[in-house]
Amino acid sequence: MKKIMAFNGSPRKKWNTATLLKKALEGAESQGAETELINLYDLNYTGCKSCFSCKTKGSKSYGRCAVEDDLTPVLKKIEDADAVILGAPIYLGTVSGKMKTFMERLMFPYLVYTNPPQSLFKKKIKTAFIYTMGITEEQLSEYGYKLQFDTNENILKLLFGHSESLLSLDTYQFKDYSKVVATRFNPEHKAKRRKEVFPEDCQKAFDIGARFARMDD
Repeated sequence: MKKIMAFNGSPRKKWNTATLLKKALEGAESQGAETELINLYDLNYTGCKSCFSCKTKGSKSYGRCAVEDDLTPVLKKIEDADAVILGAPIYLGTVSGKMKTFMERLMFPYLVYTNPPQSLFKKKIKTAFIYTMGITEEQLSEYGYKLQFDTNENILKLLFGHSESLLSLDTYQFKDYSKVVATRFNPEHKAKRRKEVFPEDCQKAFDIGARFARMDD
């Protein structure tokens, strides 16, 4: 039985990012996989502390993060997973703080400073990154997001063997736009996208989970 883990880098557990991650896990479950969703905002942890224990010769922490906190057992569980799906909203041009610090702790210990770089992760697994954001497809290049997404995908591919991305754009951010100062957005347009386009994103997420559960090692 495949084990698929998903990580919600949004503080909201019932909105865009969480919904897409749950759809991905539903897809995995439809193929008989064991799944787990972890909400990163429920955990108390820090980012990389630059101690370099994970890269020090003879260190008992070589190839793994030496920091001990709520993330320690989670990182251990990932070693037994067959696929990992990350999900985060875009805040101020990048992924949420909780997701960024999680990525540091997850990725850096496995990265070997060789030329070319190598990975210490013990096997090849499938990974995907689901991003949610308020901008449109036309604004992706204008704001430089594509380079960031490609960089994340390339690092995940290097360390774990496979990676892909799903972008959910122009998302519906508020339940009631009249209660917030957000005049740059058209509430009717956002509601229309939520009704017509977001379900398509949900299906894409479901398909990712289903494929990851079916794929051979």
